[in-house]
Amino acid sequence: MITISLCMIVKDEEAVIGRCLDSVKDLVDEINIIDTGSTDRTKNIVSTYTERVFDFSWTDHFGEARNYSFQQATKEYVLWLDADDIFMPEDREKFKALKQQLNSDYDAITMDYNLSLDEEGQVASSLKRHRLVKKENNFVWIGAVHEYLAVSGNIFDSDVEVTHLPLNHDCNRNLRIYENQLASGEILSNRDTFYYANELADHQEFKVATLYYHKFLDSEAGWVEDNIRACFRLADCYHKLGQPKKAMDATLLSLTFDAPRPEACCRLGHYFMEKANNEAAIQWYLQALQTQTSNKMGFHNKAFSTWLPHLQLCVLYDRLQEYKVAYQHNERARYYKPDDPSIKQNKIYLEERLKTDKEQCDEST
Repeated sequence: MITISLCMIVKDEEAVIGRCLDSVKDLVDEINIIDTGSTDRTKNIVSTYTERVFDFSWTDHFGEARNYSFQQATKEYVLWLDADDIFMPEDREKFKALKQQLNSDYDAITMDYNLSLDEEGQVASSLKRHRLVKKENNFVWIGAVHEYLAVSGNIFDSDVEVTHLPLNHDCNRNLRIYENQLASGEILSNRDTFYYANELADHQEFKVATLYYHKFLDSEAGWVEDNIRACFRLADCYHKLGQPKKAMDATLLSLTFDAPRPEACCRLGHYFMEKANNEAAIQWYLQALQTQTSNKMGFHNKAFSTWLPHLQLCVLYDRLQEYKVAYQHNERARYYKPDDPSIKQNKIYLEERLKTDKEQCDEST
C-alpha cells in the first residue's frame, strides 16, 4: 500500500479548515500545513491535527507556495487540497479502496473536482485534476494565479471525487495579482491571458475581457479545452454587451477546435429557439443529448447534457402541440431535478393537456 503526504497552503481558514481535515485525516499518513500569514485561529486549529505546520511568506504567487508545500512531503505520494475542499463520505470509502489497490507504478492519479452543487446537492460543474502525484518525480507547480501542476508519465484516472464547498473568498485577489504583474511590466503567458480575461469577465469588465479573449484565441497556442471555454466566455461577454451576432460567432468558433460539446449545442439551440425556429432548435438540443461527454481534463457543466436540453425540448414540443413528446422530455428533466418549480408546473400543465386531448379523441369516436 502506498503512503501519502497531504500538503495544503492556507490563510485565515478557521471557518472551513477543520471540516476539510476531518474528511481526510485518516486517509493520509502525513499532514503538512503551510500557512501564508493567518491572523485568525487557523494555526491553532490545524495544530490539533498535525505538528507539521510551516510558515511561508506570501509572494503573490500560488505556484511558489504550492511548490514549497510539496517540498515538505516525506511520503511516497503527495495529495493536495484547498481548505474549502472535502471528501464526501462515499468518496472517503473510494479513497480507502484506491489507496489499497494502488502501487508505485503510477506517476499521478486524477480525481474529479466538483466545483459546484445544485439545489438538490447534485454536481453541477466539474473538471479533472491531477490530485495525487509521486513525490520522487518532483512535479512543479507553474503560475502565480490559477496555477497548474506540470505532470507526465503513467496516469491513473480514479473514480474518487473532491468537492469544493466554499463559504467565502477574496473575489478581488486574483485580479489584483494579474494587474500588479501587468503594472510591473510583466508579459502574461498565453494561459494567464485566458485566466485574466476570466477574472475581468467575473468582475463585469466585459469589453476589456473580450480583448483578452481574442488575444488568447488569436495566439492559436492555447490548450483545446481552454480554447473552447474561451469561446463560451467570449460569447457570454458579447451577450452582456448586447451584441448577439458576435455572441453567436464566438459559439460557432468553438466548433473549430473539436467535436461539438453539449454546451455549444445548447447555445445554438437557444439561438434558434429565440428566433422561433423550433425545428432547428430541436435538432441542436437533441444533439446536446446525443453528444458524448468528454472525459478530458476540461471544465464540464452537467446541465448542458442532462436536464437543460430536456427542459428546452419540452418547451419546443409544446410549441408544436406535440404534448406527449413534451411530457416525456419534462419527465427526463424531472429525473435530474425533481424539485424544480418550473418542471413541476410543466408536469401539471402537460398532464391536463394530455387529458383534454384524450377526452376530445374519445368524444370524436
